[in-house]
Amino acid sequence: MEPESPVSHGVTGKQVIHATFLSALKMLDVGKWPIFALCSQEELKLIRQACVFGSAGNEVLYATENDEVFVLGTNCSGCLGTGDIQSTIEPQRLDTLCGKKIACLSYGSGPHVVVTTAEGEVYTWGHNAYSQLGNGTTNHGLVPCQVSTNLVNKKVIEVACGSHHSMVLTSDGEVYAWGYNNSGQVGSGSTANQPIPRRVTSCLQNKIAVNIACGQMCSMAVVENGEVYVWGYNGNGQLGLGSSGNQPTPCRIAALQGIRVQRVACGYAHTLVLTDEGQLYAWGANSYGQLGTGNKSNQSYPAPVIVDKDRVIEIAACHSAHTSAAKTQGGHVYMWGQCRGQSVILPHLTHFACTDDVFACFATPAVTWRLLSVEPDDHLTVAQSLKKEFDNPDTADLKFLVDGKYIHVHKVLLKIRCEHFRSILNNNDDDIIEMSEFSYQVYRAFLEYLYTDSISLPPEDAIGLLDLATFYRENRLKKLCQQTIKQSICEENAIALFSAAVKYEAEDLEEFCFRFCINHLTVVTQTTGFAEMDHDLLKNFISKASRVGAFKN
Repeated sequence: MEPESPVSHGVTGKQVIHATFLSALKMLDVGKWPIFALCSQEELKLIRQACVFGSAGNEVLYATENDEVFVLGTNCSGCLGTGDIQSTIEPQRLDTLCGKKIACLSYGSGPHVVVTTAEGEVYTWGHNAYSQLGNGTTNHGLVPCQVSTNLVNKKVIEVACGSHHSMVLTSDGEVYAWGYNNSGQVGSGSTANQPIPRRVTSCLQNKIAVNIACGQMCSMAVVENGEVYVWGYNGNGQLGLGSSGNQPTPCRIAALQGIRVQRVACGYAHTLVLTDEGQLYAWGANSYGQLGTGNKSNQSYPAPVIVDKDRVIEIAACHSAHTSAAKTQGGHVYMWGQCRGQSVILPHLTHFACTDDVFACFATPAVTWRLLSVEPDDHLTVAQSLKKEFDNPDTADLKFLVDGKYIHVHKVLLKIRCEHFRSILNNNDDDIIEMSEFSYQVYRAFLEYLYTDSISLPPEDAIGLLDLATFYRENRLKKLCQQTIKQSICEENAIALFSAAVKYEAEDLEEFCFRFCINHLTVVTQTTGFAEMDHDLLKNFISKASRVGAFKN
């Protein structure tokens, strides 16, 4: 049965679509969380990261622009890390974490808190009755202490907390867990509590994990090839295995065979996953409609969730509420599940710009589902300053003439950013260079990428940029082009994109397009693109499709 009282909540700053993530958070108003009413306007202006947590949303940790870390709130179980259990309405400085640069943060229902820094160090404090702090004791931790047992020389890049257990992901794709283990959520094969970090092996032994998440008493990991492994409590079907039995060691979700998952998010007793095609699946508890399937029946197998007709780029769930949210490629934010006491059984379009606002305004309690990163309004970073100077004739010392139009750039930046320009601009005093190999739109997008590390080109035009990236041997740009092209794939253009991927030796895109064609084979084979496909490419396509069993009855 689904429990009634709120439990734990994990938050992470690591997101799939980084550029979209930052643009959404730039305008984020932390004042939407009631706890921030205790801070002055001057203090609020200094906040660059924040996490609101606790059973009533009455605790907060935040970092300032100077990398100082402060806490305030009710301090249940010493979860503020101030050295005592006294509540405070005045921000208190956490000296241990100042200057450490917090990279990811998660917390449980005690609450206990787990943090990883930019250097990959792990710190824990707070409730510890089940050894969830990983220090080998059951004494509450009143100050942040580094966890190093079994994590020496390991760089931790992501953390996740269940109700009373903790999990971390290292840079080399290993998963470690510790704490409460009554349902097998630590993945050790037993139900004995785990006092120190232990590597989760079994089916994960030779896998490289890329994302982790914890439910109340369950754990999940997405591995490099898009498979999802789950273990722990399964009373509501939240493991997606088609049963309700607990799982003491990692088990692959067989129902997701052929589907490549990018991210997993765990709610109170339900699970969401996002695929590389921008599709959303959900399973587990559904008494508030939190699966978004149009009913309130629990689901023990992954079920597709239809969010508009657009691609989903971000999913959000939070242990302390039965609420789900998603953001689409077009910037629309949807919410469903328990929203201010109402049960919303289908994704509902909101007026919000980011999923964080859903949890600030509609979740009970008002907590954050991830570590918030707030960009300053009055200060330009180096990256923002460079972006502003692109195609600025007032400061540029070089012009490219493409299709009769000028693009204004800076020689020194081009030489720093691109090997091609480093070779052609040395000892070159020209202030105008004509370019005829590529179109204006493609070449402008390339030059802008050198200033911004991102591309602003419609997916249908990214093929030309992929050609340029291949020609200039810009491998990172090549990957960005492939990601953009993936977003535009449909049955009509799948063969054209597959052909382009083969031509430009974009292996990741080629495999993506091939899998899309196989999954939509009946429609794809009836398109003009398939009929006009290059003969040799067609032979290779049919041969490969046959090998994966596409033509079996």
